[in-house]
Amino acid sequence: MTPEQDVFRKAPLFTALDDAAADSLRASMEPVKISKGNVLFAEGDEGDHLYVIVEGKLKLGTSSGDGRENLLSILGPGEMFGELSLFDPGPRTSTATAVTDAKLLSLGHKELIPWLAENPAVALHLLGRLAQRLRRTNEAVGDLVFSDVPGRVAKALIDLGERFGKEQPEGLYVHHDLTQEELAQLVGASRETVNKALADFASRGWLKLDGRAVLITDFERLSKRGK
Repeated sequence: MTPEQDVFRKAPLFTALDDAAADSLRASMEPVKISKGNVLFAEGDEGDHLYVIVEGKLKLGTSSGDGRENLLSILGPGEMFGELSLFDPGPRTSTATAVTDAKLLSLGHKELIPWLAENPAVALHLLGRLAQRLRRTNEAVGDLVFSDVPGRVAKALIDLGERFGKEQPEGLYVHHDLTQEELAQLVGASRETVNKALADFASRGWLKLDGRAVLITDFERLSKRGK
């Protein structure tokens, strides 16, 4: 299995398929390339395609009427988004923007429906993905109500670390590719408050800041702060 095959087989769309079926479905998908900073689709756009990330990172966000932005999630290789449009084609509920140069695979509503009819296990995996997203949304709402900003920052860093981190002798190196403003949008706080929390964690020896990356040196204490 090539590195690319290994990545897309992790997506919920493929996990229920054997190799032959997965390769056949992969062949029906269209490759998409997007450069850093470009918008794949915008909130309110009509959409009927899902996407699987093969390389790079994308962010999903929404904007308020007064221009404020809220970052919903950061997605990387093997992760899938846009699947809601397959079950309910209509306006996009968020904006997808490339955080880095990225390669994607795209699948349309018309191409997927026959697969769901022939492979009902795929539908169950997709529904599981939607349920997971709803659970995360409910959890995020609860965090905004009950958690302070440092706690939300710690939890976000732990989540990013578990998905994008690389173990090093000094700790877990997390190249998240986010600006401090984007990190603030992710936790629903001001950049100044997030910077203060990061500085506090650094002074405690829990992490080291490195541009758009962080080295988590005390995973256990940072994790407890995020609970």
